[in-house]
Amino acid sequence: MTARADGKSSTVFVVIGYALCSSLLAVINKYAITDFPYPGLLTALQYATSVAGVVVAGRAGWVYHDPLVWDTVKKFLPAAMVFYLAIFTNTNLLKHANVDTFIVFRSSTPIIVALADTLFRKQPWPSQYTFGALLVILGGAVGYVMTDSTFSVTAYSWAAAYLVVITTEMVYIKHMVTNLGLNTWGFVYYNNLLSLIIAPFFFMITGEYSDFYQASSEKFLHTSAIISVSLSCLFGLAISFFGFAARRAISATAFTVTGVVNKLLTVVINVLIWDKHASNSGLVCLMFTIIGGVLYQQSTTVSKPNPPASSQESTKDVEAAREAVETDDQDEGIPLVKPARRDSRFPPCHVEICLLRSTRVCLGIVE
Repeated sequence: MTARADGKSSTVFVVIGYALCSSLLAVINKYAITDFPYPGLLTALQYATSVAGVVVAGRAGWVYHDPLVWDTVKKFLPAAMVFYLAIFTNTNLLKHANVDTFIVFRSSTPIIVALADTLFRKQPWPSQYTFGALLVILGGAVGYVMTDSTFSVTAYSWAAAYLVVITTEMVYIKHMVTNLGLNTWGFVYYNNLLSLIIAPFFFMITGEYSDFYQASSEKFLHTSAIISVSLSCLFGLAISFFGFAARRAISATAFTVTGVVNKLLTVVINVLIWDKHASNSGLVCLMFTIIGGVLYQQSTTVSKPNPPASSQESTKDVEAAREAVETDDQDEGIPLVKPARRDSRFPPCHVEICLLRSTRVCLGIVE
């Protein structure tokens, strides 16, 4: 009974931690980019925090991450470039638009992924159920754009760029990276370290360094900016831990439900704290987009018969892309990777033991 109670307590802890981090992160990032309008530098600080967190935790023996290997770096570099572009376009989108616009475009990715699979990867057209879910998403997204009183070409240009980059990552990059054999924290380490190395080039190319240099001559780092940037960096690191822990502690269905609740919490929090949100009609369209995403997830997770041996290879690729669409956390710092075998030099810590005990229990729901 004690072990079971400890397991349930750990599950509750990681689920609440993940829900808080996930629902607050987009709002905090909007807060940070409003007070500190330098997307390139902000993302670089976030990468540096994540790298430092993984290194410190690794040195302390709390986690194990794969060491840097040049061959792996070369193979991982294209993925890191796409990851950096996803975060960079995401941050610029939040700079020029509200959080609701970001959620709408993030929820619209299944449409582009389905089209890309069919047109470029020669996969079958979606089923009627899936197609209906995509139409709901499309209707909600179009309705949101039509009712957006703050519409601007700049904001929607960044939104379109973000949609293209994140779809490319989902369709082509993610399943390639999973074959490198990195463990979860190794993935975080490689992703953030390589992105940190890439960051200065974009800082120079975009001309952001000039704006920052001019502003640095004044007292631009006020207390609010320091707090918001610090919170953004800390929450970005925290969601990596809680996201991985939640995936291990609860079922896939429960994790999906938690993700949907997190989106709704983000919308509610964003409406309550300031006026940087959509109109009432825009919020209704946003709800339709989220509902369409739920229907899409249900349509792609129903049980399917085993495919013929000749088609298993392509089916695995399609499933990898679909799993990527069903995960809304990559742009929040949670990569989707298959856990690698644990290094025997690093025994599981107490928290991980509790999580392993609780994998059969999700707040009273048995997997």
